[in-house]
Amino acid sequence: MFHAPVKQLVAEQLLRECDMRNFVPQFIHHSKKGRKQMYIRKAQPKDIPGLNRLLGQVLLVHHQGRPDIFQATGKKYTDEELLRIIKDEDRPVFVCADDNDEVAGYAFCILEDHTPDHQMQDILTMYIDDICVDENRRGQHIGSLLYRHVLEYARSRGCYNVTLNVWECNPGARKFYEACGMKPLKTGMETVL
Repeated sequence: MFHAPVKQLVAEQLLRECDMRNFVPQFIHHSKKGRKQMYIRKAQPKDIPGLNRLLGQVLLVHHQGRPDIFQATGKKYTDEELLRIIKDEDRPVFVCADDNDEVAGYAFCILEDHTPDHQMQDILTMYIDDICVDENRRGQHIGSLLYRHVLEYARSRGCYNVTLNVWECNPGARKFYEACGMKPLKTGMETVL
């Protein structure tokens, strides 16, 4: 559980910060193993092994839910693709790291510009392409902190909304997003042939 003064400190830092591109909120998490310092920052090349480890966990969850679509093993991105994504200002990747700088969670985002569009309003959307917390770190509010960080970053970039897709085979993720206040935007349907 996070203590109110720490929450207030993070909130005050969020309000003071004008340029969220290098924003690093500090917070303290008390776990059964003791006091741990955790922080959220933009991903760096040194994080690629940790990102790959977590991307593998996500792939396995999806494979277990839909083995007809997802492979059991593989990589969503090559290391070279990850490096390009990390450097792309319109595709921010945030990591939550512990005091040993080990990646405990991530949020891959994509800035979507709907200007000009003949049907949509002229808005910017921050799309969360992928969010994951290490399976050994779940229940420590890391996902909530990553999500709130994405919201604040999106506000700083002038976004109208934050969106994401969730697989129906992952009800735990859907429940988490709903607990964060997200509402359904559209529904994807399929017929397997």
